[in-house]
Amino acid sequence: MFAADGPLSELTPGYAPRADQQAMAEAVERTISCRGTLVCEAGTGTGKTLAYLVPAIACGGRVAVSTGTRHLQDRLLERDLPIACRAVGRNPRIALLKGRSNYLCRWRYEQVLAAGRLVSRQLAARVTRLSGWADRTESGDLAEVTDLAEHDPVRRAITSTADNCLGSKCPMYDGCHVVEARRRATEADVVVVNHHLLFADMALKERGFGDLLPLVDALIIDEAHQIPDVATRFFGVEVTSGQLTGLARDTSAAMRTDAPDTPDLDALATELDVAVREATDAFPGAVGRFEWSAMPGDARDRIASVESRLDDLSQALAKVSVRGVSIAAVSQRSRELMSRLVRIGGEPPEPGHARWAEGRTRGFALHLAPLDTGPILAERVVEVDRAWILTSATLSVSGSLEHFASRVGMTGASLHVFDGSFDYREQTLCYLPSGMPEPFRPGYHEAVADVAVSVLAASRGRAFLLFTSHRALRAVRDALDGRVPWPLFTQGERPRSELLARFVDTPSSVLLGTQSFWEGVDIRGDALSLVLVDKLPFAPPDDPLLVARAGAVRREGGDPFTSIQVPAAVIALKQGVGRLIRDPSDRGVVVVCDPRLSKRGYGRIFLDSLPPMPITTDVGDVRAFFACRDR
Repeated sequence: MFAADGPLSELTPGYAPRADQQAMAEAVERTISCRGTLVCEAGTGTGKTLAYLVPAIACGGRVAVSTGTRHLQDRLLERDLPIACRAVGRNPRIALLKGRSNYLCRWRYEQVLAAGRLVSRQLAARVTRLSGWADRTESGDLAEVTDLAEHDPVRRAITSTADNCLGSKCPMYDGCHVVEARRRATEADVVVVNHHLLFADMALKERGFGDLLPLVDALIIDEAHQIPDVATRFFGVEVTSGQLTGLARDTSAAMRTDAPDTPDLDALATELDVAVREATDAFPGAVGRFEWSAMPGDARDRIASVESRLDDLSQALAKVSVRGVSIAAVSQRSRELMSRLVRIGGEPPEPGHARWAEGRTRGFALHLAPLDTGPILAERVVEVDRAWILTSATLSVSGSLEHFASRVGMTGASLHVFDGSFDYREQTLCYLPSGMPEPFRPGYHEAVADVAVSVLAASRGRAFLLFTSHRALRAVRDALDGRVPWPLFTQGERPRSELLARFVDTPSSVLLGTQSFWEGVDIRGDALSLVLVDKLPFAPPDDPLLVARAGAVRREGGDPFTSIQVPAAVIALKQGVGRLIRDPSDRGVVVVCDPRLSKRGYGRIFLDSLPPMPITTDVGDVRAFFACRDR
């Protein structure tokens, strides 16, 4: 398959055999055949997608592929899967399964049209204009509605969530687009999902929709570096202000349709809504995570009021829950939210868990999560006899996969690191500017801006400036104002996709971004020739989940900095640096401004984990690199 004159060479322009791609494909084939577990890092340029798709399709069994981004899902469906199928000579049934928020809920859509419970006539009119599409669509996939933006309020009105879905009790269950999508997925030979959907299936076992995972012979998880964080979310408990206000709104609607003679329900729903808004007001401008006992203002007292109002509403709903499908559904939701809220706020908190509050721009969230998801995931691995393959370009620390394998409960897995085919020694240069102050010293952001000015002059723009916080981004953006002639695109000014498109289409431009631009961005060619990182991406030391995990490590006699913080920051830095070289013809410079790379002992761990790039502390070498490249 992977030989110079094999099937792939005829299907892929510019194909060349790659030893690491061949080796990875063989490892995947062995893992599938013996129903084993494989964890492998495949450096950029390995060709990992075909390295797992070709043996997966050739095995003839049923396969699920989980990805972290919509971009990779689309690429699998549109490019890689067709190539792999043609190379193998098989024509398997392929299905793409999305989360329920991507599908029209016919029940909620009809309820909106019938009850007119949208708050604005303009919004109601927009929903009505979808009637032609809603009547004729076979898939119910909202991607078919090209002018419906991702965060359009219409989406919330006409889609369901795990909380408000009526499941098999829905009057329109037989024609449910989500049910039909899952049916197609269970009948497919290859199904493509995303990590959130995968873990919803694994952890939540959604009512009325069956289980997808037990039906597959092999589960391949790409972009697996995201799995520890996704697992923490799904194996934990969460209550958000949006869930609570949604319950209040849907209770009022259900009362009007199923129990119009119980106006006290409407009053109780209003009381809950008011309590939630008052709790939200206790987080004024406080965006971020807070340890439970350190919530801002009187948030704890107001959350206790929310719990009291929710309990009142739940008890009232229980008395009339037999009056109709809608009232029964909100009654069930109220009990579940009450159970979660009590569990999160319990005293003392659950052993082995962390809890925290999160302030958001327009609300709040309360969390309870396990400190270690490894044992939970280990149980899922042995539940069903299947092959597990986890891969990403960024999993290892100093060449070892042990840390990641432990975090995902796969300590007995076969571990492999495939370096990829790019020649980083020839294609790249790593610049560590000398004389930088420590990151938390006054003037650091101004010093980063000075470095940016000097290297952007050499690269003539064409750069990503990546930051570990919005505060740092704003400070450097302000310090650059009027000092560089290149177009500057800044995260927050426009949607992410539009910023990326403008960056690619605008010669010599510069994009400033935070976390969402550190991964999942694939820009090839001269448009991106320099990546600057402001500082090492350590998690905030006061993050409640990190504090709780660190405490657990200390109680076991370990060092949380070296066992938790450094490995996580290494993987995050590798993601950011990985934006630069995406093609064998790419060349460019990585700039890491943080002086701790050179001054602290742990800096060597970071440098040993990065691709083998030549390192310099002289900006003259950066100028020479670009002068030579651009001749």
